[in-house]
Amino acid sequence: MDFDTVTEFLQVQGTGFAINLIAAIAIFVVGRWIAKLLHQLTVKAMKRAETDPLIVTFIGNIFYVVLMFAVVLAAISQIGIQTTSLIAVIGAAGLAVGLALQGALANFAAGVMVVLFRPYKVGDYVEAGGVSGTVDEVQTFNTELNTPDNRRIIVPNGQMLSGAITNYSTHATRRVDLVVGVSYDDDIDTVRRVLESVVADDSRVLEDPAPNIRISALNDSSVDWIVRPWVTAADYWDVYWGMTEEIKRRFDREGIRIPFPQQDMHVYHHGNQGDIDRQSATAE
Repeated sequence: MDFDTVTEFLQVQGTGFAINLIAAIAIFVVGRWIAKLLHQLTVKAMKRAETDPLIVTFIGNIFYVVLMFAVVLAAISQIGIQTTSLIAVIGAAGLAVGLALQGALANFAAGVMVVLFRPYKVGDYVEAGGVSGTVDEVQTFNTELNTPDNRRIIVPNGQMLSGAITNYSTHATRRVDLVVGVSYDDDIDTVRRVLESVVADDSRVLEDPAPNIRISALNDSSVDWIVRPWVTAADYWDVYWGMTEEIKRRFDREGIRIPFPQQDMHVYHHGNQGDIDRQSATAE
């Protein structure tokens, strides 16, 4: 084979490869645009169907990843690489990577569990994985929370499901638990009347279930009362803080005392009778 033949062969092959490369790039660009479009349409369709936002985000992310994987395979195939062999190599590599990234796979599996069993949803205030906050988004591997003081907490899904989950938003109503200590000298009927008046005057307190006001304990320096009204979940903290303040105002007005912790101390002097007599004589 002479030089001209080799040059002509390389030119033909190079031209063909360049055309295939341009086509592969075009497939990737157009495919990516189509993937984004399908992702957006899918998300909008699920939102129109009033699907839970948690499921919308999770399924949307997975759907987009699958589409992009198909686009990349199509682009690689256009260049001339055998995708069957490539998939086999990726599968073998994926097994090794999976063993190395067991934590990530566990987080993915936990995300699937969250979507299936829904222990919480977007907008719920939860306590899980050692943190607490309002669920903002559930992603493929992480759950994102917003705290009341406007901090962003990103928690692995596996950590969220590793222990007990307290969901404060599941039920429409919550019980406010207040403990109020009063002096032993205060009249029980007067204290009960004041506490019942504070609860009855708050329009946010629900009539059903009925509030519970009882003496709960006789402590060393105080008589402890429990005040347990029921409110809507959205009013919980406003009622908690407002009622605590109002109880203090009413107690001040009625002369009901909230005692400080106190103890009686008895001092014994251990000495002989002569020392005691000398001390008595000195005192006289």
